[in-house]
Amino acid sequence: MLERSTILGFIAFMKTLISLASLILVTACASHSPYGPATSSGAAGYTHQKIETGRYRVSYTDKDPSRSHDLALLRAAELTLQDGNDWFEITGGYTDQEGAGSESRSSVSIGGSRGSYGSGVGVGVGFGIPVGSSSAKVTTVIDIVTGKNPKPDRPSVYDARSVDINLRGTAP
Repeated sequence: MLERSTILGFIAFMKTLISLASLILVTACASHSPYGPATSSGAAGYTHQKIETGRYRVSYTDKDPSRSHDLALLRAAELTLQDGNDWFEITGGYTDQEGAGSESRSSVSIGGSRGSYGSGVGVGVGFGIPVGSSSAKVTTVIDIVTGKNPKPDRPSVYDARSVDINLRGTAP
């Protein structure tokens, strides 16, 4: 039979372990690179290339696909406004996702045992949390053409000022 102090020690250990796992999960979810230019090839941030007057290729790399897309649009809006234009149209693009195998995973296990006190069966549920920075990254690449008002009435055309105002609040 287990002593009371052993049981209390085990409970304290489990509370500490659960608190530590919660802290790691919150930290992993809250880590985003700040909006800005990429510091090297493949790093988080934006790059752009001027193809010709009023035509650019814009890319943004991040861990989150939605954030990558939004911040590529934000950079497109910035370039449009810097050129003194009012709108941009997405004429092409793609999304490249690398390192997708490094996300969290869950599992269910079933085990059995047989010993001098009898036999037993147990079921366990596990959840893996990646610790540290993940190598997974998503790059959104868009080709844009910029222009002055009047803005064409097509779903692929964006008002640069509206995009800048609406997305700047989501970019840290």
